[in-house]
Amino acid sequence: MTPIKIILVDDQPLFREGLRTLLSLHSDFDVVAEASNGQEAIRLAAIHQHAVVLMDLQMPVLDGVAATRRLQREQPGCRVIVLTTFDDDEMVFDGLRAGAVGYLLKDAPSEKLAEAIRFAARGESFLQPSIAAKVVAEFARLSTHKAALKSDLLEPLSEREQQILALITKGASNREIAQRLFLAEGTVKNHVTNILGKLGVRDRTQAALKAKDLFGMP
Repeated sequence: MTPIKIILVDDQPLFREGLRTLLSLHSDFDVVAEASNGQEAIRLAAIHQHAVVLMDLQMPVLDGVAATRRLQREQPGCRVIVLTTFDDDEMVFDGLRAGAVGYLLKDAPSEKLAEAIRFAARGESFLQPSIAAKVVAEFARLSTHKAALKSDLLEPLSEREQQILALITKGASNREIAQRLFLAEGTVKNHVTNILGKLGVRDRTQAALKAKDLFGMP
């Protein structure tokens, strides 16, 4: 049986060393490369295609979310599992929206990590229970918000418009939104105009306030 290729991406050398040692106990795993930031991970994934990437989130040069998003575009054969210390809702959903097929905390049992790697190699998803509970809760929240959308909006927002609106509520400028979502600034401006029209408001401040009422956005 061909071993599962694994790329470790974490800015802490000691953690990578310990993880490599742990994974070496499994005969079906082969750690083929290590990276200390997202940019290195993208370069290595191009060399070691169809690998499972264990991705930290907060790293220098290029963070884990941005790296995961680029890997999904440039190396779709790679499967990303987020392996991090962060379990707050925003980090969880940013990682999953970027395209990660798994999300585990660094204190997860080693057998769960091994299971997640094998799931990812088969093209399946794996979430540890605490993370899965967040996803279920978010799904329920979005279902409620979609009902509100139908009744309170002049016209439903597209998925892209909802992403941009979420960033507007955090005070992001058009340029910042464009950089975050890899869009042209003019495209973002057009989306913002459409969002204001669909929400029936005059400016970004009113849009942010209405988003909080409709969707519970922070």
